[in-house]
Amino acid sequence: MSPGEAGGGAADDILRTEGITKRFGSVVALRGIDMHLGRGEVLGLVGDNGAGKTTFVKILCGYQRPDAGNMYIDGERVELRSVSDARAKGIETVYQDLALVPQLPVYKNLFLKREIVSGGRLGFLSDRKMRELARRYLADIKVSIPSVDTPVDRLSGGQRQAIAVARATRSEVKILLLDEPLSAMGAKESALIIDLVKDLSKNRGVSILVIDHNYAHVFELCDRVNVIHQGKVSFDRRVADTSLEELTDYMVSEYRQQVMSGRAER
Repeated sequence: MSPGEAGGGAADDILRTEGITKRFGSVVALRGIDMHLGRGEVLGLVGDNGAGKTTFVKILCGYQRPDAGNMYIDGERVELRSVSDARAKGIETVYQDLALVPQLPVYKNLFLKREIVSGGRLGFLSDRKMRELARRYLADIKVSIPSVDTPVDRLSGGQRQAIAVARATRSEVKILLLDEPLSAMGAKESALIIDLVKDLSKNRGVSILVIDHNYAHVFELCDRVNVIHQGKVSFDRRVADTSLEELTDYMVSEYRQQVMSGRAER
């Protein structure tokens, strides 16, 4: 099945890219990425190191600009000039390092750089309002923590990930990019994030792109999986229509072909 056939028509897509290309000097990182993400869909993005995943995600979140190609959000062609521009269009990213401030309480992390200020021109931080809204939102997305006053460094890994996701989705997010959200987590913590991702996508309509090296995680979290190989999407399947074994065999086959090609060029 060619890329693009597995997930429905353009009318169902919140995000679509066509021919996204990126060079760094003589190195071609992306060779024409055609990808689509459905509304409320969770799409897994996998590939070997150097395949182009990171570069592609940096383009999606506005950190880098492509050399060629088009991007569409809700069917409208867009040019993302910065991370702020991407956020304004409803794209948020949660990186593996989470970008939380460990010593600050949960509620302050949720409002980091978006603090609520009251008191007129000389305003001050409205801790009471931020606590209230933090409790309400965490309850709304079914995230359980001891207290919104708990410092983040006292939370478990799963709870920290949930707080980072909650911060990203507190605003009017349409598309959420998650970088290895289940990394180094136990079964209980993984279950917390899996439930949160499924609730955001199925019940709230957030479209989610998951970047992960662990294929088993992709099958737990995602509706569909794409493989990026040598700067292009080379594999596109619904998770229900494939298997962990098929994906693993495909990746091994691609790696062998790459090695043989490299030897032939010598």
